[in-house]
Amino acid sequence: MYINTYIIAVPEARKVEYLKIASVFAEVARDYGAIEIRENWEQEIPDGDNTDYRKAVKAEPGEKIVSSWVIWPDREAAAEAHKGMYEDPRLMDMGDMPFDGSRMILGGFEPLLAWRKDDA
Repeated sequence: MYINTYIIAVPEARKVEYLKIASVFAEVARDYGAIEIRENWEQEIPDGDNTDYRKAVKAEPGEKIVSSWVIWPDREAAAEAHKGMYEDPRLMDMGDMPFDGSRMILGGFEPLLAWRKDDA
């Protein structure tokens, strides 16, 4: 299993626009083999003394933090999917993004621990 994560700041007034674009991205990712996709809209983000989500993405007043992840079967599947996804016309034709992509944090991770109540 391999997990891509994304943290971005989205203007609260553009939530609906963001969800439309995220839905297209999710459809494309599923078509390229994603196992699970989650888009999470800020409900409670505490301000930290040294660092926090807002500082990390240089959030501006009126912006909400979005935490997202895509789970792939493995790192190789994710890399192969990304090659096709970023040439897929559905992603190429999305127009103006409702967020500043230059402030996005992204990365790929190998899971260390996983637990779900349903698995117990």
